[in-house]
Amino acid sequence: CPRCMQCDAKFDFITRKHHCRRCGKCFCDKCCSKKVPLPRMCFVDPVRQCAECALISQKETEFYDKQLKVLMNGATFFVTLGTSDKSELMVCRLSNNQRYLVLDGDSHYEIEIIQISTVQILTEGFTPGGGNTRAIGMILQYKVPGSEELTQMKFTAAEDFSCNKKLSASWLAAMHKATKLLYESRDQ
Repeated sequence: CPRCMQCDAKFDFITRKHHCRRCGKCFCDKCCSKKVPLPRMCFVDPVRQCAECALISQKETEFYDKQLKVLMNGATFFVTLGTSDKSELMVCRLSNNQRYLVLDGDSHYEIEIIQISTVQILTEGFTPGGGNTRAIGMILQYKVPGSEELTQMKFTAAEDFSCNKKLSASWLAAMHKATKLLYESRDQ
């Protein structure tokens, strides 16, 4: 007999079967009662989702409403490629189609998002007990198409007056949320 994927309740005339609109699994009404918009699947009005999917959908909606704009507007960083000692001042932003990380300075790079394997946000100001930290940079590893080797880039928030350090910190925070969201959705 079919049962609820979460609480194992048996479906019958009283306990009806409901499908989560995100994952498609079957749940009872109690376990699939959250109603959240799911615009990436063309559900603009709130639709039934299991608790786990509803949480991810809410995070995605917040990301699209807030962080995505920050990433597309870009910020300025000193970018160091690989183990080089030399860094270059570059504007880093997400492309309009959201498929590439675009870096513009004297050099130009376009890194396809699916080629990025790790993102590590660098912080300073950590205090015992989790006090105030702020993002000051990131280390990104990605595969160059046609190569199996990972290339590393280090991004450091620019210190000079022509660059807005607060904007760089906001961009890094948005990148951190994007990374977490991407890994959560890959795990599903």
